[in-house]
Amino acid sequence: MLLNLDILGWSSLSEEERASALARPKPLRDETQLAKVRAILGDVRRRGDEAVRELTARFDGCNLHSFEATPEEFADAEREIAAGVREAMRAAIDRVEAFHAAQVACNVHVETAPGVRCEQILRPIDRVGLYAPAGSAPLPSTVWMLAVPARIAGCKDIVLATPPQRDGRADPTILVAAQSCGVSRVLKIGGAQAIAALAYGTASVPRCDKLFGPGNSWVTAAKLEVAADPNGAAIDMPAGPSEVLVIADESAEPEFVAADLLAQAEHGTDSQVILLSPSRRLLDRVVSAVTAQLADLPRREIAAAALAHARLILVRDLAEAVQISERYAPEHLIVNTQRPRELLPSLSNAGSIFLGPWSPETVGDYCAGPNHVLPTLGFARSFGGISIESFVRRVNVQELDSGGLVRIGAEAALLARTEKLEAHARAVDVRLDLMTNKSKSERTRP
Repeated sequence: MLLNLDILGWSSLSEEERASALARPKPLRDETQLAKVRAILGDVRRRGDEAVRELTARFDGCNLHSFEATPEEFADAEREIAAGVREAMRAAIDRVEAFHAAQVACNVHVETAPGVRCEQILRPIDRVGLYAPAGSAPLPSTVWMLAVPARIAGCKDIVLATPPQRDGRADPTILVAAQSCGVSRVLKIGGAQAIAALAYGTASVPRCDKLFGPGNSWVTAAKLEVAADPNGAAIDMPAGPSEVLVIADESAEPEFVAADLLAQAEHGTDSQVILLSPSRRLLDRVVSAVTAQLADLPRREIAAAALAHARLILVRDLAEAVQISERYAPEHLIVNTQRPRELLPSLSNAGSIFLGPWSPETVGDYCAGPNHVLPTLGFARSFGGISIESFVRRVNVQELDSGGLVRIGAEAALLARTEKLEAHARAVDVRLDLMTNKSKSERTRP
C-alpha cells in the first residue's frame, strides 16, 4: 500500500500553515448529521420503546422484543470467551480498581469562624448510563474503565448500553466485562437512540442522571444535544475521534514509534496521529517503518485512511516540540526521548501521558490502571479523563449558631446591599434583630 507521509518543517511554516497542520481532521459539529440526530432524539422522546425498536432494526439490522440482556446471554458469553481472555480482563479490572480506589476523596470540615461550620460532603450520582461501543471493533475495556469507578464511587444504579449484533445478542466480550465488574443490567441499544433512551427514559430504559462513554460521531452529537437540554442528562465530557501525539528524539526506536502511530490510526478513519521530532533521520526511518508494518495489518484500510491526515513535523528542539504539543492538547501523548521525565514539568495539556520507550499507549487502553476515557479535540486544556470525581457530586453544607451569625451576618448583609439584593440582606437582619430584641428583653426582665 502506497503511503504519502510528508514531513513538515515547523520553522518554515506560516502561522496559518501551522494552524492547518494541527487542525483536527473532522469538525465536531456536522449540521446535516446534527439534524438527523435531533430527529432521532425527538422520536425517542415521543414514542419511547417503539421508536428505539424501529431505529435498532434500521441501523443494527435486528428486531428486538426486549432490550435487556438475559441471564442466559451472560452465561453463553462466559462460555464463549476463552479462559485466557477472561483472566486478562479480570487482571486489568483489578489494576484499574487499585488505581481508582486511591482517588477516593475525603469529606471536608472547616470552621471558617467561631460558630460557622462549613462542610463539603461527597454524594454519588444516583443513576449513571454507560455506553460501550461495539461496532467494527467492540471495546469491552470501556466497560471496566467506566463501571469500576462508578462502583467505587457508590452509584446506586449502573446501566450499560451497547449496540446489538445482527443476531440480536450483545457482543460476548462486553457481557463478560460487565459481569466481571458487577454490572447486571445491559441494554442492547446503540447509537444516538441509546443516548436518547438513557437521557430521557422509556418504558424499558431508566432515565439516567449522567451519561458516560465514547462513541462514534452520532453518539457524540447526541450526547452534546442531551447535555444542552435541561430535561436531558449531564455527560462526562465532549469527545471526538481518538488521537495521539508522539514526541521522539534520535534515541527512539523507529519501529516503536511507527507501531504507536499505527495503533492509534487503526481506531478509525478520522483518528489523528502526529509525530514531532528534532531528528530528520528518525522521521525518515519512521515513514519506512510505518509503510512496512502497515502491509500486513488486518485493519490496514482504516489505518491508511487515518494516516492520510497524519502529521510528521520536524522541530528545532524538544522545547519546541513541547510548545506544539501544549498547543494541540492531545488525548494521548507519548514521550519517547532519552530523558522523558525531564519534559514532564512542562506538559499539562494532555489526557494521558506515556513516558519512555517501554510505555506504549496500548497499556493505558487496557490494563495499566489509569482511565482510558479521555478528552479529545483539544479539550484536554480544560478537562481531565474519567475518575472517581466524575461519578460524585460535591455538596456544600453550612451550619451557623447564633454567635456565628452575629460574627459574620453584618458583613453578609452589607455585601448583599452592595449587590442591590435587599431581600438577601433582610434575611440576615431579621435574625439579628430577633437576637437583639431577645437580649434586651432578657436584660430588662425583673
